[in-house]
Amino acid sequence: MPALDVPEERLKKFKYRGKDASTRRQQRIAVSLELRKAKKDEQVLKRRNITPFSLDPASKGPSRGTSLSLTEIISNINTSDPDLCLQATQAIRKMLSREKNPPLKLVVDAGLIPRLVEFLKSSLYPSLQFEAAWALTNIASGTSEQTRAVVNGGAILPLVALLSSPNMTVCKQAVWALGNIAGDGPTFRDIVISSNAVPHLLSLVSPTTPVPFLRIITWTLSNLCRNKDPYPCDMAVKQILPTLSQLLQHQDPEVHSDASWALSYLTDSSNQRISQVVDLGVLPRLVELMTSPELNVLTPSLRTVGNIVTGTDHQTQMAIDAGMLSVLPQLLRHPKSSIQKEAAWALSNVAAGPSQHIQQLISYDILPLLVSLLKNGEYGVQKEAILTIANFTTGSTVEQLIHLIQAGILQPLVNLLTIHDNKIILVILNILSYIFQAARSFSQKQRLCFLIEELRGLDRIEALQLHENPQIALSASSIVERHLCEMQL
Repeated sequence: MPALDVPEERLKKFKYRGKDASTRRQQRIAVSLELRKAKKDEQVLKRRNITPFSLDPASKGPSRGTSLSLTEIISNINTSDPDLCLQATQAIRKMLSREKNPPLKLVVDAGLIPRLVEFLKSSLYPSLQFEAAWALTNIASGTSEQTRAVVNGGAILPLVALLSSPNMTVCKQAVWALGNIAGDGPTFRDIVISSNAVPHLLSLVSPTTPVPFLRIITWTLSNLCRNKDPYPCDMAVKQILPTLSQLLQHQDPEVHSDASWALSYLTDSSNQRISQVVDLGVLPRLVELMTSPELNVLTPSLRTVGNIVTGTDHQTQMAIDAGMLSVLPQLLRHPKSSIQKEAAWALSNVAAGPSQHIQQLISYDILPLLVSLLKNGEYGVQKEAILTIANFTTGSTVEQLIHLIQAGILQPLVNLLTIHDNKIILVILNILSYIFQAARSFSQKQRLCFLIEELRGLDRIEALQLHENPQIALSASSIVERHLCEMQL
């Protein structure tokens, strides 16, 4: 089949285009970056503990002393009396635990963090440790500047030490605080990792760990896997991965969700990192979780599998063997357009592989679903479907391309030539140009031209010759001159 004359910049946006070994790593298609920016679908970076009251870990009764002024808090917290310190710390914690507008800045500006950090070391007073850890947790849930104040106050090492506390309530709050610190970004994440937090966190995971505690641990581990500028160090990843595999088998959906998010961050990386995840044997479980009715489980598992198929042909085939293509059709029909979009994005990377992968798309009867999305999907979904078709056409055999045409792809492509998105119009014109060149190779060019005319494609392509975008005008003129000029006679 003749090669398609596509700009080099466009070729780089497709997995494996050009087949150069140095560029075999998938580069994110620009349009699909919108998926990563959809914060409503992302895991929560930081969490504030807004429980209305605490239980004293020692007495199991309601906490004491809550109605102190800031002046009284500052006075009491700086005494040597443990009871007064506890009373002041509880008052701070309650101020910071209210649901709306907690005075985080006020507490930071009052210079209370160093004293709270000191209380983390008060092993004789677990109630004081607990309240101080809770207050620091909520401060660290604020802005980056407020999180930095906690870190600069020296909180990380004492919090890591509390991961070995015999008091589970204290330990849990320390895990939560570290999760907020790590969630701020790669700098603080790496400080937490270098403070030897990972082995202590992993030691807390056991069959007897209470589910609420396990949820916090899993979420904190996921924040330690998050961010890619830079990615977390390889040693920490190797330590964490077996436990993530274990957590993925747990019965709790929140644990599933955060374990899947962690794996999604790790697979949004190099082929080596993808291989580390695939080698865990988690693909069948991830595919199973893609069928979950709960969006907070479905979304990260789909994201992870989608990341895996950006890798090598072998990694993509392993995802196919795990059953992803049997699940994607139902996700392409999902009532949520965000899921349709993710599924189409994952599909586009399968379509970007060799013809054997493309043949499996045909075998799973996915082409009619792509046509349906192009006709009826929301525009963001249509764009992903178009990019899938673009990958399909540039990697398919002649027979596979015939399957695509017979599925009815031409009508929606022609209709979408009227959209106001120059990048996508160029992609569609490239697809049509490739189909025309392929039709010439099997002596079906004239038949294709008549079909395009019946679909009003000739008028639309001709009109694009006058488009204000010079690339679109040039591409349209090229199609008319090379393939449609006889139709104009």
